[in-house]
Amino acid sequence: MTLHRISDWDDAYTNSAYIPGGEGYPDKWQSLAAGFRDEMGRTGRLQADISYGARQRNRFDLFLPIDTPKGLVVFVHGGYWTKFDKSCWSHLARGPLDHGYAVALPSYVLCPEARISEIVRQVADAVTAAAGEVPGPIHLTGHSAGGHLVSRMICTTTPLSGDVVSRIVKTVSISGLHDLRPLMNTEMNNTLRLDIAEARAESPALLEPIGGIDLTCWVGSAERPEFLRQNGLLENLWSSFDVRLSSIEEPGRHHFDVIEGLADANHPLVRTLLAV
Repeated sequence: MTLHRISDWDDAYTNSAYIPGGEGYPDKWQSLAAGFRDEMGRTGRLQADISYGARQRNRFDLFLPIDTPKGLVVFVHGGYWTKFDKSCWSHLARGPLDHGYAVALPSYVLCPEARISEIVRQVADAVTAAAGEVPGPIHLTGHSAGGHLVSRMICTTTPLSGDVVSRIVKTVSISGLHDLRPLMNTEMNNTLRLDIAEARAESPALLEPIGGIDLTCWVGSAERPEFLRQNGLLENLWSSFDVRLSSIEEPGRHHFDVIEGLADANHPLVRTLLAV
């Protein structure tokens, strides 16, 4: 196997420039999410801006199915820990909702106001608060930086309590970043402020998984090579532990459209997340 040495780490983690029409996706997400929130609000199935902490962005939206929830799905958004909030992704709740699950979408304080280690704790607080609203099994999923954050929840150094961890039955990291050290070589680290100690402490690939967890790492086959590499890390590095692991490359999908499967109840991404 020929190994390619990366010399331009900023380019390795650039997505929009390599996706046709990439610059238009944020507006598309906002429009779809706003329409979905309006629909859910009219039917009384949206509980908006539930607080899980003291700061302004410590809020989550909770979408409820028609009947008593079968359990809880938590979706954690991406944006390199520096962009977006819960309002961009509401429409991705549709797939799990159609299967009868409640779906929580949290915002969190972004870098540089917060460090990544602080964001990890915020996400744990959001999961805990959402778990207090909805009983039953918990399914975690997140995209890109959100994939990192949900994977971090199932490491032995998780900030989650044992009671919450015991309810997590499935985690799906979508295009997740599981080793943070390469990001120290990018210009975005001026915002992230990662040092080697924090990168090591918060990289799932450098930590041990909680025994018995069930994790799928999901990526689009048309994503950048560095995201394909990051996707395969946990299946490789955690394979000796008592865990269930799989990695999937969805044909033809890129970094911006790989999440669209969450909006479709019959899509394999939703079925994998819910084990249906």
